[in-house]
Amino acid sequence: MKRLALIAVLLAVPAGAQQVDWRTLGEALRDQRPQGPEMASGTQAVLRALDKVSGEVEDLPIAVGATITYGRLSIELSACRYPQENPASDAFAFLTIDDSRDGERVFQGWMVASSPALNALDHPRYDVWALSCE
Repeated sequence: MKRLALIAVLLAVPAGAQQVDWRTLGEALRDQRPQGPEMASGTQAVLRALDKVSGEVEDLPIAVGATITYGRLSIELSACRYPQENPASDAFAFLTIDDSRDGERVFQGWMVASSPALNALDHPRYDVWALSCE
C-alpha cells in the first residue's frame, strides 16, 4: 500500500521538478571520491601466460601499443599504469585479447596485477595475467 502511495506522489509531481542537473551531481560525486596515489604510465608490461594443456608458463614482455602472439591468442597492450610513489606495488594493464581460431574477442579491459581474479581472461585453454609495468 505504501508503495502505491509513493508512486502516486511521484506521478503527481510536475515533470520539471523530476529533472536532474547532471553536471552538478557529477561535480558533487567527484568531490566525494577517495583520493588515491598518483599514477604513472609505463612503456611496457610483463604478462604471464599459462597453457593449461601443456602446463607451460611463460613471461611475455610487451610494449605499449604492440601486439604479440601466444599460442592462438593475439594480445594487444593499450596502456600500462602503476603507482608513481611505489612502482613495485601494483600494475594495471589494458589488454585486448583475440582468439585467432574462433576470430572472436575473448577479453578487453584492465587487468590488475595485485588482483588477477578481479577481471580475468576466461578461456578454456589459456590464462594470461599482468605482472608488472616498466
